[in-house]
Parts: sequence; C-alpha cells; structure tokens
Amino acid sequence: MVIQIKEYTSAQEIAQNIDSEMSATKSILGEYLRKLDDIRTIAEKSKKIRDVVMKLAGKKNSNENNGELIVGTLNIVLDANPFHELSAIESVVRSHQERLLVLQKVREALKWIDQLGDTEGLKYLVVEDEGIPERILFKIA
Repeated sequence: MVIQIKEYTSAQEIAQNIDSEMSATKSILGEYLRKLDDIRTIAEKSKKIRDVVMKLAGKKNSNENNGELIVGTLNIVLDANPFHELSAIESVVRSHQERLLVLQKVREALKWIDQLGDTEGLKYLVVEDEGIPERILFKIA
C-alpha cells in the first residue's frame, strides 16, 4: 500500500478527487465483471466436461494441490485452468467493490466540510492510502 500526503485548496477539490477515484474504480470494476461472466461460463463448461470424463473413467474428482506452489509469499499456479482464473478475478472484483464502498463512505463523510463557509487561506493536507483519504489536516497558510 502506498500512503501519501496531498495538499488541496478546497473541500470541493477533495470531493472531485474522490469522485474521480470512484469513476475509475467503477470503470475497472465493470471490466472485471465482464471478464468474470466470460470466465464463469468457460469454467462451468470445463467442470461439466471434467465431471463426465471422470465419471466415465470411474475416477473420483480429486482436488489435491492442483499444481500450486508457494514460493515465499507468492502463490504460483502451474497450468492454470478456468477455475484458477475465475478465483483470481472474483478476488479482484471483491477488492474493487470494497474500494468503491470505502470511497462512497468517505465522500459522504466529507459533506460536512462544505458547511465550513469561508475557508480562504486554509489548506487541506490529506493523508491518502491508495487514493483513499484517511485523515485531513487543516493548515492555515
């Protein structure tokens, strides 16, 4: 995670930045949801074929290690199948959905700043984690 401090001149500028982050997150989320639909269809077909072949061969469906290796903190999948990809995309979708919810909550929480009135000469130092405001420092210039 990347934490940084950004300086803004107004609450509206902070809100615009959050709106921009929300738009970008929605766009990326939409792309991943389309990919998720595509790969889910492929994974379902793959599962049906696998189940039929295993049944005809008289074998039980085994999910031992599925060609997965752990190297340090990195999980490596050898010969990835549609289920591996489905799992990865679902994880990314959940992450973007959570990010969008946090951004929406922060945006809602900022509405009170609009009521400050005259803020001439006031700087807003915002501590952001991955583009999400976590702390706002008011600084008189």
